[in-house]
Amino acid sequence: MAAGSRLPQLKQCLIRQNGQQEQHGVAASCLRELRSKACDLLAIDQASEPITLVLAEDGTIVDDEDYFLCLPPNTKFVALAKGEKWSTSSIDGGTAWLKEDVADVDRVDGGGGEKWRQLARQLKDDLSTIILMSEEDLQVLIDVPCSDLAQELSENQPKIQTLQDTLQQVLDRREEERQSRQLLELYLQALKNEDHIVPKAEEPGSEETAMDETDVVDAGSSSSSSRSAGNRVPLSSHVRTTLKEKSAPELGLASQDLELVYKANPEALALTLNWDKPKTEALQQACGEELSRRLQQVHALNSLRSMSKGKKKLPWGDWLSSKRKK
Repeated sequence: MAAGSRLPQLKQCLIRQNGQQEQHGVAASCLRELRSKACDLLAIDQASEPITLVLAEDGTIVDDEDYFLCLPPNTKFVALAKGEKWSTSSIDGGTAWLKEDVADVDRVDGGGGEKWRQLARQLKDDLSTIILMSEEDLQVLIDVPCSDLAQELSENQPKIQTLQDTLQQVLDRREEERQSRQLLELYLQALKNEDHIVPKAEEPGSEETAMDETDVVDAGSSSSSSRSAGNRVPLSSHVRTTLKEKSAPELGLASQDLELVYKANPEALALTLNWDKPKTEALQQACGEELSRRLQQVHALNSLRSMSKGKKKLPWGDWLSSKRKK
């Protein structure tokens, strides 16, 4: 091995087939390696390749290398063969493995204990996983008694109290961002309603122009329809559902889907979603901001990992103090 060369860092993962309960532990440095090992472990026929890797929790497709690297250790994946679709109601209900997890949770601390312990172990292994936790996970850690969390993390209570205060700040900031987006949407909707109530004054000759444009549309309706169909943005059903049903859809999309929505032609995207232009532009702006935030998180993650290189655990007090100063 050449002097100074470094082995790629391996990520511990759990992999299973769709509708199956049996899981396999896999260590991989990248998505390609994880796919290859999954095919070997699960004995997937070559005719069923290439496989698609999705998160077992919600079926999110993982095909972005940066997104994969940001996932915490022991993330659960489902390997879908060619033509397969992720489902929560496959063989044996497809939820037997979920029921096992729920049973474990119910046996510890009346239902919430096991989850906070798992999250605490993630923090103990890599403190930078805070930036990747969902709001629900953050709230779970905030609600844990300080003494219990301190015992689990082998730290004193003042440092753990500082940690929980930092988690609360992260949660509050996310809520502020969500409220800001909602206010922006209300503002854009108000502008749209105002345009409808007070239409612009018609210019001289506008009536004739409108009649001419109507004739053009009528004469070429079939070609216009064809062009409209060709201008639609190719969005998966999962992405469409997320965009239409979530209050902050950009938080539930994978990075590649965010990029697709952000870079799409606004008119084509509005036509695809059957939205007005202001609402579509607000969505694209939110997706662009989320992409930028994730890129900053990846940089922060790499920075934290480089700082913690060669140490068994991160300097909790210094790290938390620097976060509070920010």
